[in-house]
This record gives sequence, C-alpha cells and structure tokens, in this order.
Amino acid sequence: MRALLGASVALLAIAPPAFAQRILIASDSTAANYGADRYPQTGWGMMLKCGLAPDVEVINRAVGGRSTRTFLSEGKWDALLAEATPGDVVLIQFGHNDASVSRPERYAPAATLYRDNLLRMIWESRGRGLIPVLVTPPARRSFDGPRAKADFAAYSQVERELVVSTNTPLIDLEARSLDLVSRAGEAGSKKYYLHYTPFDKLAAFPQGIADDTHFSELGARAMANLVAQELKGLKLPVAEKVLADRPDLTRHKPLGSSACH
Repeated sequence: MRALLGASVALLAIAPPAFAQRILIASDSTAANYGADRYPQTGWGMMLKCGLAPDVEVINRAVGGRSTRTFLSEGKWDALLAEATPGDVVLIQFGHNDASVSRPERYAPAATLYRDNLLRMIWESRGRGLIPVLVTPPARRSFDGPRAKADFAAYSQVERELVVSTNTPLIDLEARSLDLVSRAGEAGSKKYYLHYTPFDKLAAFPQGIADDTHFSELGARAMANLVAQELKGLKLPVAEKVLADRPDLTRHKPLGSSACH
C-alpha cells in the first residue's frame, strides 16, 4: 500500500498543472508572427501572450495571405489539429482573404464556401476535444464619415449566425475594433496601422508605407487587448487566465519589439 501511495505521489509531482491552458490561432496576416526584420509590422497573435497568465501557451499558426479555403487546402488546418490536445482553445479568424474576389484560389463566398469551411473547422475541432472560438475579422482603417466601416460585414454576419446555430463562442473583434478605430478618428487611427514615411528610416520599409490593413506594434497590442477582453467574458476555463491588468497591451508608446515588458 505504501509503495502504491508513493508511486501516486510521484506521478502527481511530475504531472502538469491541472489548469494549464493552450491557445492555438488559425488566421491570416493580421494575426501572424513577424520577425524583427519586418518591424514595426506586428500581428495581434504575437501580442496575445502579454494579456494572459504565464502558464498559458499561445501557439500562433496564422499565415499571411490565407483564407479558410487555402488554410484548409494547403494542409495548415490538418497540421494545427495534429499538434492540438484535448482542452485546447482554437481561435479561428478569417475573412480578409476569403473576400478576395480577384484571387480565385483564396476566394470563399461568405454565405456558401466560407460558411461551410468554418463549420468544418468547428466540428473537426470538437471531434478532437478542442474548444473552437470564432473571431470576426478586425477592422481596416476604412472610414465612412466619422466612423470606421465594416469591410467584411457579410463574413462577420455568417460567424454570428454560426454562433447561434452551433453554440460556438464568439469574439466579435470586428465590432470592438471598429469602435477603437472610430474613437481614434481617421487621422489618429494611423498609429494602429502601417503608416510611415521614408523619414522614419525603417529598414523594413525604406520607402515608407501606407497600409490600412496590417498593424503596427501599437495596433497589434490594441487588437490583442480586445481579444483578451472578449476572452475574459467567455464561459470557458481560459477566461480565468486573462490578466485583469494588461498594461503591455494598452501602451501609448511602442517598445520597439513584441516583448511584454
């Protein structure tokens, strides 16, 4: 009996924490990882860790230029499933590239193929014991009067409908980021995106850049903060891992990297 008890204690000593959590991200360039050579371009998936407890592992499998169609057809979704373990959360955010009518290899009409692809991701996630969470596409710096407009409204609407029909959790990043960008205004919101001149002397963009889709360091931190806020409100175990105070995601001056301090 003592031997069995000792063995049990030993197993408990080496077992991982009961509430450790992993978050996997399936998405596009708005969430993707970038090297230092691309700074200040930053994906929100790079910054999400800064809003979570240290024992949460964020596995960012977002890839630039991918839609639901190509993420599936290129095997990237299957690869993500292969490394996931039961209980992992999978954040699924697409739409920007699915809407690329001029790129037929990417294009996935919202009401048909996009919807079907998301359904596949939801059911395959659940079939492996994972927790899928839909994320609506983040806002572009696209204004209609004083407010930013939703350039991917049809895609976000499909996600909201799937939330109802499949009982899948939703992070409405589109709605939250539209509010963020609108509050900053057309000029003030440039800081969240890649708007730089040659005088900024950036190695990644020596000629300057005016990009209303992809995020600067501050933009990625702000978007990650919105994702963290939404995660906090979900009835999932990971909600308890979201830090109440997230100063690294609400910075007003960039650090010059994706570091959390």
